[in-house]
Amino acid sequence: MTSTPSTTRLTVAQALVRFLAAQYTERDGVRQRLIGATWGIFGHGNVAGIGQALVEYAGVMPYHQGRNEQAMVHAAVGYARQSNRLSTHAVTTSIGPGATNLVTGAALATINHLPVLLLPGDVFASRPADPVLQQLEVPYAGDVSVNDCLRPVSKYFDRITRPEALIPSALNAMRVLTDPVETGAVTLALPQDVQAEAYDWPEQFFAERTWVVRRPGADPTELAEAVQAVRAARRPLVIAGGGVRHSRAEDALAEFAETTRIPVASTQAGKGSLRFDHPQDVGGVGHTGTATADELARTADLVIGVGTRYTDFTTASGTLFANPDVRFLNLNIAPYDGHKLAGLPLIADARSGLQELTEALQMHDHRVAASYVTEYTEDKERWEQRVDACYEADEPDVRPTQPQVLGALDALADETDILVNAAGSLPGDLHKLWRARSRDQYHLEYGYSCMGYEIPAAIGVKLAAPDRPVWALVGDGTYLMMPTEIVTAVQEGIAIKVVILQNHGYASIGGLSESVGGERFGTAYRFPSRDGTYTGAPLPVDLAANAASLGMRVLRAKTVHDLREALAEARAADTPTCVYVETETADTVSGAPPAQAWWDVPVAETATRPSAVKARELYERHVSTRRRHL
Repeated sequence: MTSTPSTTRLTVAQALVRFLAAQYTERDGVRQRLIGATWGIFGHGNVAGIGQALVEYAGVMPYHQGRNEQAMVHAAVGYARQSNRLSTHAVTTSIGPGATNLVTGAALATINHLPVLLLPGDVFASRPADPVLQQLEVPYAGDVSVNDCLRPVSKYFDRITRPEALIPSALNAMRVLTDPVETGAVTLALPQDVQAEAYDWPEQFFAERTWVVRRPGADPTELAEAVQAVRAARRPLVIAGGGVRHSRAEDALAEFAETTRIPVASTQAGKGSLRFDHPQDVGGVGHTGTATADELARTADLVIGVGTRYTDFTTASGTLFANPDVRFLNLNIAPYDGHKLAGLPLIADARSGLQELTEALQMHDHRVAASYVTEYTEDKERWEQRVDACYEADEPDVRPTQPQVLGALDALADETDILVNAAGSLPGDLHKLWRARSRDQYHLEYGYSCMGYEIPAAIGVKLAAPDRPVWALVGDGTYLMMPTEIVTAVQEGIAIKVVILQNHGYASIGGLSESVGGERFGTAYRFPSRDGTYTGAPLPVDLAANAASLGMRVLRAKTVHDLREALAEARAADTPTCVYVETETADTVSGAPPAQAWWDVPVAETATRPSAVKARELYERHVSTRRRHL
């Protein structure tokens, strides 16, 4: 006689929350919750379903109250990155604008290969009334809702139209979230009637599950070819990408570099893979990179990409790797990225692959020539002198430049501090100048470079690293995009530090506009003038007062001296604190070094204004140097 499996009668939403609370990841013997908490803003599409379920299971599923749906995704992504992709948060919204506000955050997560679980409400599956509030009517398709906007930016998407459909869909969602190749945004669209519908769930559905995050090793044939390529190279260069961090491969990278003496440059996502003072670290590479790294890239005969996607900023839009004999060796867990630039693929986990490559090269006692080491070491010393010059502030009673703001923070920070940034002119300055002291100090979201990411992501980072100082560095343009989660930080006592740099506009795009013949049109925060341009007086906007109105403690810094004191006070604070500083422009004092490599932003092919004509001539000269690596 067979026994009947025991069941529990719960709503779909209750079953989902209980299921999520029982999911774990494990890597290298360390086990942790996969879904650490749920963020939510409630409306008619989720309040009676997921909202009620979160109350029902408040003891096992922590909840965070958000103010903007996109920002909630950013917070979850910040938490996931700081947790090495082994833990993340879920995000629940209502239907309509609450759901479509998720799209930007979902794109950011998927582009950066960072896991986040999205649980938007959806229109009635049973269609008792059609249309309902906020429903998009599609005359040619009855099964489409606004949530379908999330399909192209999700690594897995499903709409749960029947209770029992949740079981395979939830398991598939966890599979994708924990897959180091496929991870990104995962969306389970939940019709509001189905959320509240009851079902007899098998108890096995709620059993604890541990999802092992794989560390695949290299194929022997690919490894042998990789060893041969490294041994044949005379001017090899490693480019460390975000995959080094996701894999926790920093120690393996350091051992590889110390064994072979091959220099290591880094992408935005990979900066910090080696400490700034490591003998083989040569800084950022590409359009926002250092002169040292970019010159090495131009002359390299072998580029060893570790966990990088080779974006156009890294490759200088195909113009950086100028050696006619250059080859590429791509160590990547994703075959799609491993085959880029016609490179030799070494498909493996970054840490496993580096360890195997190092061991094989040690058997041959392989290292680069001493003259090559001397060359990049001396060049790096010259670059560090340029950094010192940018950071130096001889006159403490004047308004600081943006690099001097970074210099003041650099003098204060130690290996425990974490910097969060994503957009504007700061990523370029940080990539060139910042001296990363730990593997996770430098938190730049540059896959999507999303304005508004910094403050909510800093909250997520702080939740994952509660005992460390977490700084959100934002320009005025980025701040105005999404300051709302300051309220969440104040509400929950999440002691992030926000540094607002006021430069009266989109400084980064203003500079780019000027270089491509756009004459900085529409990039300054100023009143319009009679000729239709925005060249009038600066807007009377007080961002410090705005931050204070949201409940944050604000410290205003007018001079370099004020700034140093304010940063020190903010760092010691145990409540959310903002440092507000108006920066001097590079037009009057020295700014950061200019771009050391090109970036392709097409310029008008025909124009009458001299600035655009001149910019087009320069553009065509750069384009002529582009090559396809075949």
